[in-house]
Amino acid sequence: MKKVVYAILLCFLLTLYASAEVSTKRLEWYYKPTSDGTRPAPPTEAHFLADYNGRYIGENEKCVYLTFDLGYENENVKSILDTLKSEDVKATFFMLRHTVVNGKNLEQIAEDGHLVANHTLHHKDMTRMQDMESFKAELEGLAEEYKNITGKEMAKLYRPPCGAFSEKNLAWADELGYKTVFWSLAYADWDENNQMSPESALNKVMSRMHNGAVILLHPTSSTNAKILPELIKKLKAEGYTFKTADEL
Repeated sequence: MKKVVYAILLCFLLTLYASAEVSTKRLEWYYKPTSDGTRPAPPTEAHFLADYNGRYIGENEKCVYLTFDLGYENENVKSILDTLKSEDVKATFFMLRHTVVNGKNLEQIAEDGHLVANHTLHHKDMTRMQDMESFKAELEGLAEEYKNITGKEMAKLYRPPCGAFSEKNLAWADELGYKTVFWSLAYADWDENNQMSPESALNKVMSRMHNGAVILLHPTSSTNAKILPELIKKLKAEGYTFKTADEL
C-alpha cells in the first residue's frame, strides 16, 4: 500500500515539476495600441512578465518615459541630445557595444545626465542563447565595457534586441539583477530610408499617448530629430512629466 502511495506522490511531484519548467519558446513583443488615452494591454503570451521583474509601462499617472535604442550613430543623434538638453528632459538610452566603445555622443549622454542601459553587446537574438553564461556575457560584457570607459555603472535595465524574448530570458535577466524593459508606445521609425513624414509621426505618437507611456524611439531617425522639440512641448502642455526607466 505504501509503495502505491509513494508512486502516486512521485508522479504528482514530477508532474508539478514539469508544469513549472520555464519556457524557452521565442516570443516577440507587441502591444495593442489605443487612441482614447487608455493604457494598452501587453501580449497575452507575456503573462509571466511581472514574475521576472519585467516592465512595459509605468504607473497610471501623468508621466512618460522617453527611451532610445541606440544601435549606431548619425547626425540625428546629436540633434536629439541637443533638444533634450534645451528642454531639460532626461531620457534612457539602451546601448550596444559599438555605441559605447566607438560612440561619438557617449560623453554628452553621460554629462547631460541621461540614463544608460543595456541593449547587449552584439544585438543578437537572445532567445537562441543555450545557457545562462552566454546570456550573461552579452549583458555583463557590455556593462564592463561601459564601466572601463566611463568609470560609471550601467543601469541594470535590459531591453531585448528586436523585442525577441522568452520566459527563460526574463528569468535569467532577473537572476542577474536586471529589469527587462519593453515599451507601450512606438512607431516604425528605425529605417532611415523609409521615414514617416514628421506630421504623420507626431500625430501617431500623440494620438496613442497614455499615462505611464514607455516610448520607444530611435535617435538615428531624421523624423524623430524633427518632431522631438514639438513632441516634448505638447507633452508638457498636456501636463506630462518625464521620468527615466530606472523609475519603472
